[in-house]
Amino acid sequence: MATVPTYRWRLAPDGLATRRQLRALGLRPGGQDVAAQVERSRRRRAPLVAYLYAIEQAKPVRPMTPAKWAALAKANAARRICPECWRDAGYVIPTSLGMCVTCAYPDEQRAA
Repeated sequence: MATVPTYRWRLAPDGLATRRQLRALGLRPGGQDVAAQVERSRRRRAPLVAYLYAIEQAKPVRPMTPAKWAALAKANAARRICPECWRDAGYVIPTSLGMCVTCAYPDEQRAA
């Protein structure tokens, strides 16, 4: 693999962008190779690295189809269903609890 040009943080040339910057422009890398990278040094740790892609070679983001919207809605709804009581909690179930707050702390809910 050939080495890619490395620039210091905020000193990359125009015409290059990170994935996040491309997405803000409505673009995606589209299969192109990494054009360069930027490094941000940190104390006592390895530097942060962000890969850059050429904006001219980027392709437009694929639009969401009705099937993709339906799948996303179904997945988000599944995150709200409590595996203990099988009710829709009305919020995303915290992974730290693994169940809705009512099931996780039943004594505190009765006292209130």
